[in-house]
Amino acid sequence: MEQVPREMFVPLESRHMSYLDLPLAIGEGQTISQPYIVALMIKALGLRGHERVLEVGAGSGYQAAILSVLVPQGRVVTMERIPVLAERAARLLKELGYDNVEVKLAGPELGCPERGPYDAIIVSAASPKLPEFLVSQLAVGGRLVIPVGTLDQQDLVFASRTDEGLSVRMLGPCRFVPLIGREAFPKI
Repeated sequence: MEQVPREMFVPLESRHMSYLDLPLAIGEGQTISQPYIVALMIKALGLRGHERVLEVGAGSGYQAAILSVLVPQGRVVTMERIPVLAERAARLLKELGYDNVEVKLAGPELGCPERGPYDAIIVSAASPKLPEFLVSQLAVGGRLVIPVGTLDQQDLVFASRTDEGLSVRMLGPCRFVPLIGREAFPKI
């Protein structure tokens, strides 16, 4: 995380708070997650440097930049449903040289199956349940980290796909903006 300049991924008026352990507004009703949660989620994925990673909820592109650094021989596909945020993230990631990141505009389906299967999926918005469509995009041995719960109360869930199915454990309480799409929350 030290290699990624968080201040570049927040609005000018918030840059003085870039390195506080707080979520910050990035516009369009969205936030950049607090650094502790970003670190917790990424650490849970156990990345080794070569993985194909899917991020759902690009926001400003900050987490995608960190993932890019952690998988230098891999690939990061990051999805964003809000066009202005997707465009801004794509432009910034390109300017900063995160060349192994592809930003895609999300539709109603969660994920990007045509670029999968993925070794790791990280979701930066809360879902009411573990989305089967995302799980189907995991490779065997793949890991998924996602906030699951209601709009007001969520748990960070870690899931690992095995030959036999899915192994799931809780990482702790959290609070995220809602995931919008099929198998998620309706448009709010």
